[in-house]
Amino acid sequence: MRTVKLCYPALFFFFAGIAPAWTQTVKVDFQEYDLPNGLHVILHEDHSTPIVTVSVMYHVGAKNEDPSRTGFAHLFEHLMFEGSENIPRGEYTRFVEKAGGTLNANTSWDRTYYYEVLPSHQLALGLWLESERMLQLKMDSLGISTQKGVVIEEIKEREENQPYGTILRETFIRAFTVHPYKTTVLGSPDHLRASSDEDVKSFYRKFYVPGNAVVTLAGDFDPKSAKSLIKKYFGDIPSGKSTIIRPIANEPVKTAEIRDTVWDNIQLPAIIQAYHVPAMGTPEYYAVSLLNTILSDGQSSRFNKTLVDEKQLALQAMSVPLPLEHPGITLALLLPNMGTDLSTLEAAADQEIARLQQELIPEEEFQKLKNSIEAGMIGRLAGIEGRAELLATAYTYYKSTSSVNTEIDKYLSVTREDIREAARKYFRKDNRVVLYYLPKTN
Repeated sequence: MRTVKLCYPALFFFFAGIAPAWTQTVKVDFQEYDLPNGLHVILHEDHSTPIVTVSVMYHVGAKNEDPSRTGFAHLFEHLMFEGSENIPRGEYTRFVEKAGGTLNANTSWDRTYYYEVLPSHQLALGLWLESERMLQLKMDSLGISTQKGVVIEEIKEREENQPYGTILRETFIRAFTVHPYKTTVLGSPDHLRASSDEDVKSFYRKFYVPGNAVVTLAGDFDPKSAKSLIKKYFGDIPSGKSTIIRPIANEPVKTAEIRDTVWDNIQLPAIIQAYHVPAMGTPEYYAVSLLNTILSDGQSSRFNKTLVDEKQLALQAMSVPLPLEHPGITLALLLPNMGTDLSTLEAAADQEIARLQQELIPEEEFQKLKNSIEAGMIGRLAGIEGRAELLATAYTYYKSTSSVNTEIDKYLSVTREDIREAARKYFRKDNRVVLYYLPKTN
């Protein structure tokens, strides 16, 4: 099972990996419909290889949790592999592996995603497995207690025992004062310990229901047969009794820089800069995303070229927008070179941002940026599983599955003036959190 990694540099590679990727040259054909119980279904055929991805995305993540019971979305990423009334404990993964397939899951602030990649003749198995845990997940005291212990140990391992492991926790708690993004996906060990079995079961009954999920099939299957199987396995699942009240985008506009120091078990100090930025799918998000590409994507990026190569102030410098459903942050990490004062490195990074605020990027750089975007976006749609996740994300976040085929146009419609305006509007000092990560002295 895969969850958000809270360590450097995996943190940045993770977010770079889940950022939306689209391509103009690959059109994703699909059909979609709803079952009477509210379950949304997306079907994407591709007969190039005899495999099929069966996935379920639930519109529940860390931001949907009770503030006194954080970590439940992450906990369920583990509990969903416990088994069901018809699947013995520990057998879920074995069913898939014996059939020659693979499986995984991941959790974010906004959704939780589960999938299996199976030989195409095992489609029925994948649908049965997912329907079993949607309808009758095994949640006895032993399983809940066991998985709580696993999650608590995971939090300890990733935050306490990993260098820079607390970056997200320390950044988000300062960046967000109202919105539930202020909690991490991993959650609080104290909250998990204090929760009752009924707390956990209530979370499941509320969020793990057909009307809060989208089933996506991608790969080698017959649509008529697939629809029959989906009806067979999911059609009778009750729609759920609880009304899901979703958080709203309510974080106040920032008017003052937040600056702090974090002492960590590290050898090299680091600078974290977090700017508040728009939500995924909004027009300005695309400009912010391209702005980050200019700053830190590749050897010729401005951070790398100036801070690392020319001035030799940094060992590494990167900046990525975190793809969130509500307005979120873009996160930069600057690792200083030996003997470099942190304030000197920070000033140099600020200077690069100031250049983008004051000057239009040259036409040659802009054309290179667009070429890079078009070329890089092909990869995510190359695999069946990637397409399944993109289709599910488009529906879950935007209720517009067809945006899979139009997002590239939104990126390519961003102008040089848009990029400069995004730098001016969002990369302001009074709109950011700055953390100095320093080695503990004892």
